[in-house]
Amino acid sequence: MADLPPRAPSAASAGEANDILFRAIGLVGTPYRWGGNTPAGGFDCSGLVDYIYRTATGIKLPRTSHEMAADGRKVRKMTQLASGDLVFFDIGGAISHVGVYVGKGRFVHAPNSGGTVRLDDIDGPYWGDHFAYGRRVLD
Repeated sequence: MADLPPRAPSAASAGEANDILFRAIGLVGTPYRWGGNTPAGGFDCSGLVDYIYRTATGIKLPRTSHEMAADGRKVRKMTQLASGDLVFFDIGGAISHVGVYVGKGRFVHAPNSGGTVRLDDIDGPYWGDHFAYGRRVLD
């Protein structure tokens, strides 16, 4: 899809964004597991994002962060992100991490082996340096 400036969400997508936000926050603390895509089995980053979208909206996303990075409208600036946007990070020269923006400069993600799903500041020292762009899947 084209690189368009973000626009205000419709009433329907605002409700879905709210569902995404609550679903995402509710999964904080779930164990990380590479290849995982359920609360019982744990999550990796893309499995978490797909689970959140699938259960909150019925939208099935691609399986990897790299593939997800092509869905929706690109949101280039952190300041233009809206709750429910996918956020992508360039680690090692390629998109290799994804999370869900939940508003107020925070995002939910499954960051690493041995950890848990957590809520982090998107403009913190590590994530802010690696932020690539967002994608707005809901309109």
